Amino acid sequence: MFLDQGTFTTVIASTPLVSIDLVVINTKGQALLGQRLNRPAKDDWFVPGGRILKNEAIADAFKRLTQDELGQTFNIVQSSLLGPFDHFYNDYVFGDEVTTHYVAIAFILKLECELDNLPLDVQHGGYQWFDIPQLMTSDKVHKHTKWYFDKHKTDLFNKD
Repeated sequence: MFLDQGTFTTVIASTPLVSIDLVVINTKGQALLGQRLNRPAKDDWFVPGGRILKNEAIADAFKRLTQDELGQTFNIVQSSLLGPFDHFYNDYVFGDEVTTHYVAIAFILKLECELDNLPLDVQHGGYQWFDIPQLMTSDKVHKHTKWYFDKHKTDLFNKD
């Protein structure tokens, strides 16, 4: 269920949002990042993903988000759970009057994506494959994305 702006602002100001982040890794061990068009984290490179809707099961949200963000549907059983992460932002989707708190559930999905076939102009203005050392040192990659690679065992991301 999507909410009108006023109701959604009240929700964001009052409670954490729950989301799924897709840590997409290709056979070269590179991570897929999109350049965000919207707040929070606007203009930063970030993993694809989105929030879970009210009355939407996690597995259903996973299918919807992979379709919306990657242009094809994947099942949650095709992924590996990386874990939950707290993301705190000083702004929110409609401005900077409210802070945002996400509880992001990160899943690793190993696959190949043609960058030209990925959905643009809704959440991301462009996509790029990043070598993990490159994304860890880039000031254009958001710190919350770096956490997925910094705080967990790198063997999860090894080339197949």
